[in-house]
Amino acid sequence: MSLTRFTITAVRNLQTVSLTPSPRINILSGDNGSGKTSVLEAIHLLGLARSFRSTRLLPVIQYEQAACTIHGQVQLADGRMSNLGVSRDRQGEFIIRIDGQNARSAAQLAETLPLQLINPDSFRLLEGAPKIRRQFLDWGVFHVEPGFLPAWQRLQKALRQRNSWLRHGTLDRASQAAWDRELCLASEEIDSYRRAYIKALKPIFERTLNELVELEGLTLSYYRGWDKERELNTVLANSLSRDQQLGHTQAGPQRADLRLRLGAHNAAEILSRGQQKLVVCALRIAQGHLVNQAKQGQCIYLVDDLPSELDEQHRRALCRLLEDLHCQVFITCVDHELLREGWRTDTPVAMFHVEHGGITQTHDHQE
Repeated sequence: MSLTRFTITAVRNLQTVSLTPSPRINILSGDNGSGKTSVLEAIHLLGLARSFRSTRLLPVIQYEQAACTIHGQVQLADGRMSNLGVSRDRQGEFIIRIDGQNARSAAQLAETLPLQLINPDSFRLLEGAPKIRRQFLDWGVFHVEPGFLPAWQRLQKALRQRNSWLRHGTLDRASQAAWDRELCLASEEIDSYRRAYIKALKPIFERTLNELVELEGLTLSYYRGWDKERELNTVLANSLSRDQQLGHTQAGPQRADLRLRLGAHNAAEILSRGQQKLVVCALRIAQGHLVNQAKQGQCIYLVDDLPSELDEQHRRALCRLLEDLHCQVFITCVDHELLREGWRTDTPVAMFHVEHGGITQTHDHQE
């Protein structure tokens, strides 16, 4: 799976650009503020209909433009071509087109164009709130387990009903019991998918991490969101009065978390910023391997400012792991010389220079 061509219109400071990238490694270099991260942001918009740099859309749309638009042609794992288009306007509305048809949701985009992002904010996966780690976990489960999305949608509906009842007390006892039962059924299903996924992820993560950095005693574990010794229906019954006081459901898969520990400590409290970056890279590369196994296709990696906080040894180790995924990678850096060498001679590498929002191709290994 790879982007064979894409066109970006009215995204930040980028000129209208059309790129024909390499199916493997693409390096975008340029000064800070030149627009290279905006190229990754545009690909992210094409795959998820949202930015990774801003929760607000207005900064993404070029000044005095009504909307930003990204079109892309994707070669799927089976060799077929798929055409994607995403347009977002200043009112927050979006249009998603897949092969000429309007798509119902961004989930269809995500399934067609799986993206993995590694950027300077990636350390938030370790330091940030559990929600960020749940999103990481569920991204992987979504791509390898077809039953996950409908179960997750059932869970959200049941949670909304129960939380509304906790706040307003508008459900009768029979309706309350029915929604609690639906909540428990969806929760058990989601938990089983997540546990199976973590079981598959852990050995790949550990193997990948060992190729990047030696961190003796680092462990990855999964907390499902409620006491592992008790059924969820029992936990919900016992915490009912507390839930009513708070106005929301405390226990359940919506409270799940991934825990990375170094000995007895939270890993984020012990590791340097560079070590955190390597741990996150190992997690995301391990996810890529699982997606490849499940879909016989590859996700696309967006790696913003790869050299930052990494010495030459770790840069080369990370590049080799990305290369071994045999997928399409887009990497940004200020100095292209740091990433020019080290790739295998048979790996297609395209290099682009970004300046004042314009992009020129400077090198292609395929030539």
